[in-house]
Amino acid sequence: MTVTPALARRAWGSLETLHVVGFFAPEVNEAYDRFGVPATRAGYFAARGSAFGPCGPELVVATFYVFAPSLVSAAVPAVWEAGTPEQWAAARADGVATRLHDVLGEPDVAEAVELAREACAGLSAAGRPVYGAWSAQPWPEDPLMQLWHAGLLLREHRGDGHVTALLSSGLDPVEALVTGGLASNSLEFVRTTRGWSDEEWTAGTERLRARGLVGDDGLTDAGKALRDDVETVTDFLAVDGWAHLGAEGTERLVELVTPLRERVLDAGVLPDWIRSRG
Repeated sequence: MTVTPALARRAWGSLETLHVVGFFAPEVNEAYDRFGVPATRAGYFAARGSAFGPCGPELVVATFYVFAPSLVSAAVPAVWEAGTPEQWAAARADGVATRLHDVLGEPDVAEAVELAREACAGLSAAGRPVYGAWSAQPWPEDPLMQLWHAGLLLREHRGDGHVTALLSSGLDPVEALVTGGLASNSLEFVRTTRGWSDEEWTAGTERLRARGLVGDDGLTDAGKALRDDVETVTDFLAVDGWAHLGAEGTERLVELVTPLRERVLDAGVLPDWIRSRG
């Protein structure tokens, strides 16, 4: 039995729910606030970009893809004056650990960690800049955080491939957000968190209308087909780690992580549209 892109997507979705606690948990945002950087999403850019070292905004804009350059530039490199990359990364990890242990307690994740780390061993850094940077970072000692860190590596590897899929589809950052938001019922979230002006958002939507991808009722059939193609390519490019683990191991990891995923979702920290992932 081979690992299909659909199975790889399910496995990623299971771990992704644990990983994105780092983007939504109040403990994480409180940890960021202690650095005193007022710029919007400063902590997000600093913590996620910390593996690059004290980089400039251009690298973040290039690799994170969908954020407005003005939003990034307001935070980077100012965040490095408030704390080192290591301090920002530790703040995120500490906040995640607090939330995950609060929700999950001390679950026995030894088998899940072993399987997840084996999947990570099959990942390649070639053409994957964000994953490549994070792959050089040390693993946490806490078993639950090791599972979270595996989710981070698999997520960033997949995310790098997703950027490749967006570029090959001809969707610029705003167009990617509009079509992706409509496809996943997360339009309001991405509209209000990625930093693009009303004028830039409107212009991007009009470009999509001109291409026949968006209409008055949302995505057209052509728009839905294009987004399906983007996800298909993303899934295809994300198989490697799971293929290294093997279908049996991947299925077992999904089985082990699913109860943890459901408890995190039931805790109410994450938005509803996260449930559709995986």
